[in-house]
Amino acid sequence: MWTDQRGLKRLAAALCALQMAFPAAAQQRDEPLSVIDWLSNSVATPVVAARPHEAPISDNALPADVTVRPLGAPAPDAVGLFSPNVSGLSRDFWAGSEPERIMELIRSMPAEPLPAVQALFRTILLTSLTPPAGIDPPGLLYETRIDALLARGALEEAAALLARADVVDPDVFQRAFDVALLTGQEDQACARMRRTPGIAPSFPARIFCLARTGDWPAAALTLGTAEALGQLAEGEDALLSRFLDPELFENLPPLPRPLRPSPLTFRMFEAIGEPVPTSALPVAFAHSDLRGNSGWKARIEAAERLARRGALDPNALLGIWTERAPAASGGLWDRVGTVQRLDAALQAGVPRDIALALEPAWDAMRASGLEVPFAELFGAALMHHHLPGPAGEMAFRIGLLSTAYEAVALDRIGIPDSPEAPLPPIPEGLADTTRFLLALARGTPADVPATTTLSRAIQDGFNRDTELRQPFPMLLEDGLTGEAVLQALHLFDNGAGGDPSDIATAIAVLHRLGHERVARSAALQLLLTGPDA
Repeated sequence: MWTDQRGLKRLAAALCALQMAFPAAAQQRDEPLSVIDWLSNSVATPVVAARPHEAPISDNALPADVTVRPLGAPAPDAVGLFSPNVSGLSRDFWAGSEPERIMELIRSMPAEPLPAVQALFRTILLTSLTPPAGIDPPGLLYETRIDALLARGALEEAAALLARADVVDPDVFQRAFDVALLTGQEDQACARMRRTPGIAPSFPARIFCLARTGDWPAAALTLGTAEALGQLAEGEDALLSRFLDPELFENLPPLPRPLRPSPLTFRMFEAIGEPVPTSALPVAFAHSDLRGNSGWKARIEAAERLARRGALDPNALLGIWTERAPAASGGLWDRVGTVQRLDAALQAGVPRDIALALEPAWDAMRASGLEVPFAELFGAALMHHHLPGPAGEMAFRIGLLSTAYEAVALDRIGIPDSPEAPLPPIPEGLADTTRFLLALARGTPADVPATTTLSRAIQDGFNRDTELRQPFPMLLEDGLTGEAVLQALHLFDNGAGGDPSDIATAIAVLHRLGHERVARSAALQLLLTGPDA
């Protein structure tokens, strides 16, 4: 590839320079369990901080790697976007717990639990809390929290949390670099790479960023150097060569499509005109389809996928749904059409048209697992129209799935004349399930009989006399609040799979620890989105 004399001289000079710049380019270390498996290899030299009062160990005469943090900066494990006052969590939420136990509970949390469970879990991840003692190495809990957000496609929150930690650490940088790649912020990622001291980019990342800044000769020279040093993984040289000069390969067959590309590989395949579909990739990759250069169908599919994980605001989903009129029919297009007709009917305010549009839209949402985002969008508006008959009952149930569930229930049974007035009784003559939903939504599920196995389990959970099973009595006695909450969130997933006693225990724990609204919302979601709803 590099046969001219001048190129060989430049290559030799670059070899010497890059060997000095990347003295440990081939060095690897065992990654902690929290690392997700699709991160880009964007950093060549890992930085390992010595423990306090411990001399760094080295097997050569090169300067020791260090982790850099401004004086007075908070430890990354305590960094958050919300203060405890805002999130409603105690600052000592993790007090007394073993760090590894907390991190294991975070790592093993189901990726797509009930939306109410997901919302509380993300609040925990994003709150600035005093970390448990003994985290080794420091920052591992912070990385575990970041990875949990990435696994759920919550890239905006992950990016904000990454920006809060003033730490020059390759693991932190690696995650920030990939978030930028997936959200179309490649230039910002490369600029940060250039101005971040102590970060030695890997050859693929360096070549990518040199090309992005227009320095194609340097990028080509660096590619040749990487090939000569044997620093590229199998297939990377072919991809990088096409990325730098795609015209040379116009008549060749496409490269083999990677099954599990990193964001850097994903972005380079896109750049050479061989994009990798995101549908089979981790949900974080769906953000790349939200950009304006993606087709409308791809944007809809990505928005719906993210909305199911709670990683996209429902209003953003509605904006994508209503961008234009569907040009086809069937499947996704029929679903979009039902939403557009309901949205138009609500704006016109004609109850008959709203009622006619509601049932097909709701059926489409149930079939696609989008009931809760749909309820957040339309629940309150439907309540105000007081639709008659079956449409009214459907609107009532949709409203109970929104965060306005209590207002929906009070509107149905009659709002007290003043805040001090007692709540009106649950009306007689309604179906047993409707009466229980009303009682649960207003926080008094014991006011009416529970007639199903699930409703009885929910009722037991809100009964303060219900005895908790182990390990929760022990956890609460020892003050291990955070561990108890995380274990309770896990139980919701078990209970949704068929064990009512898990539901009762999970609700009881959340209720006793001050998360009653989460418990109510999760219980309503179980009742209204399950197979028997």
